[in-house]
Amino acid sequence: MTLPPDKEVSFKDSVNLSFDLARATLEIPDGMAQYIRNVNNVYQVRFPVKINGEVETFIGWRAVHSDHKLPAKGGIRFAPHVDQNEVEALAALMSYKCALVDVPFGGSKGGLLIDPNKYDREHMEKITRRFAFELIQKGYIGSGTNVPAPDMGTGQREMAWIASTYNSYRPGDINHLACVTGKPVSMGGIQGRVEATGRGVVFGLREFFRSPDDVKRAGLEGSLEGKKIIVQGLGNVGYYTAKILQEEDGAKIVGVLEYNGALLDPNGLDVEDVYRYKVAQKGLKGYPDATYVEDSTPLLEEACDVLIPAAMEGVINRENAGRIQAKIIAEAANGPVTFAAEAILQEKGVTSIPDVYLNAGGVTVSYFEWIKNLSHIRFGRIQKRYEEGKNLQIIKAIEGSGHKVPKALAEKICAGSEEIDLVRSGLDDTMRTAWQAIRERFWSHDSIHSYRIAAMSIAVEKIHNSYATMGVYP
Repeated sequence: MTLPPDKEVSFKDSVNLSFDLARATLEIPDGMAQYIRNVNNVYQVRFPVKINGEVETFIGWRAVHSDHKLPAKGGIRFAPHVDQNEVEALAALMSYKCALVDVPFGGSKGGLLIDPNKYDREHMEKITRRFAFELIQKGYIGSGTNVPAPDMGTGQREMAWIASTYNSYRPGDINHLACVTGKPVSMGGIQGRVEATGRGVVFGLREFFRSPDDVKRAGLEGSLEGKKIIVQGLGNVGYYTAKILQEEDGAKIVGVLEYNGALLDPNGLDVEDVYRYKVAQKGLKGYPDATYVEDSTPLLEEACDVLIPAAMEGVINRENAGRIQAKIIAEAANGPVTFAAEAILQEKGVTSIPDVYLNAGGVTVSYFEWIKNLSHIRFGRIQKRYEEGKNLQIIKAIEGSGHKVPKALAEKICAGSEEIDLVRSGLDDTMRTAWQAIRERFWSHDSIHSYRIAAMSIAVEKIHNSYATMGVYP
């Protein structure tokens, strides 16, 4: 299926058109393909909440795109622009994302039409708990059926409120903490969840740069060290992505773009300093150690090695795609590149590392948290001291042969695995394995011309195989 170059489509249509291109590379019956493509069910709810003596009505949605595996999984978004089509598109992406990285969940997503900045903490708690109640009553929250997580406008605080609300209505469910992920560690969360999406982006980029053929195709060479990077959106995902790339990989963050301004410095920004300033001042204006630009949108078109859109969908579209100068677009956000824009970028030779792969770190670590909640034991509790003992014996054996091991190195070797170590290890392995599958399909199939379609092809094939194994059709 092709798209006229002068036409833009919705986020939902962009996802579905990518599905169509991927499906064309597979042998799947037409009826089954249509079933996989479409959202299974959507629940829309309206509910009143008394705010400052006045009743306000809120509208929200929870969509399940696929339940080929249970529970269905996906975040809850609180935003003033969210609508049903956006929720359905995000639910579909979740299905493909989970399948691609072998996380055994179906795809779901939720949204509440609200501007969180207009309400204080007390009122946000009332609204969140009431929304949770509506979803619980209809079976759209539960450890074995549907498990939300944080998304735009929500975080650990909201997940704690939802888990608490669920427990009050399902007091006999011993697995109640598994009804949501992204909770505070003190309430059954897992170490590394807050940074997970951003760190997953970094792990994905590292694996890309380990493949010389992929790097050369993008018009670059070498590793991430010294690469000039622009990050659009310094929220949770953008912050951790930029911080880790700078501190651990030696990348140069030359630009940070926010909706209300941007900073540029060709010598590289101090990400941590910029982030602290942004939080304190509620924006970037006035930051003393870089050039401030009030209109950030045109700066997406600045020359750089890697452009990381980490905020909203559709920021790279038909209107500006022709002016993008980045060699690589690393899609840390959901749907930042429209379907029409991708056709233009491919013609220009710009490489896109797709969202369906690159921002899967969040759901991967959510999976680890879910497992932790169901097993009722933190990761590392059983094996940590055993590992320390075994490693200590190795050190003693080395030193017994006459070779002294420096104290600092011995302590590092002897240390057993903490929960955070195991989470990061599992996330790294997930991102490595998924990218190897994507690039193998991309390079071995003449009919696949982008990493997105390679990734989608793998995901759709896995979902189809799940339904076939279930006996949906002979």
